[in-house]
Amino acid sequence: MDNLLDLLQWPAMVASVLAAWLVASAHADRRKIGFWVFMASNALWVAWGWHTQAYALITLQLILAAMNVRGLKKSASLEKQGRDTA
Repeated sequence: MDNLLDLLQWPAMVASVLAAWLVASAHADRRKIGFWVFMASNALWVAWGWHTQAYALITLQLILAAMNVRGLKKSASLEKQGRDTA
């Protein structure tokens, strides 16, 4: 079981890179998918961080998740106002 948890860092890293690519897209739908991929990567990093007792990493991921939620809300607000968020 420990070996599987040790390997969790690799899908977490791939998800983080993919999410960063998606949120940088000019297409709103890709940015929205990127948000959810980022949230999944945050969860993966938290799980790996808990396993390795990397509490600073867990704290970072929780802060980044909160920032992602804030960004999503701001983006939705701009879309309601009819502004382009690209």
